[in-house]
Amino acid sequence: MVKKKDTITAKELDRRFDDGEDISAYLDWSKATRPGLEQRRVNVDLPNWMITSLDREAKRVGVTRQSIVKVWLAERIKAEQAASSNH
Repeated sequence: MVKKKDTITAKELDRRFDDGEDISAYLDWSKATRPGLEQRRVNVDLPNWMITSLDREAKRVGVTRQSIVKVWLAERIKAEQAASSNH
């Protein structure tokens, strides 16, 4: 028999969270999502020298090529957004 999750009001959940209490007993993690972080696959053709440089930097910091590309793209997008909001 599966134990039913405890239930509380949203106000009580907020209060407990704000007080630093563990609220995991009240959450259904199987339905959790991260809006705006859904992933889509894209293909990008790059010259060999660029792939070699990416691999070298990824190895230096201990991450995958994909991770370094995502981090660098995110940094550049944020910088461009900040620059455009200053105009």
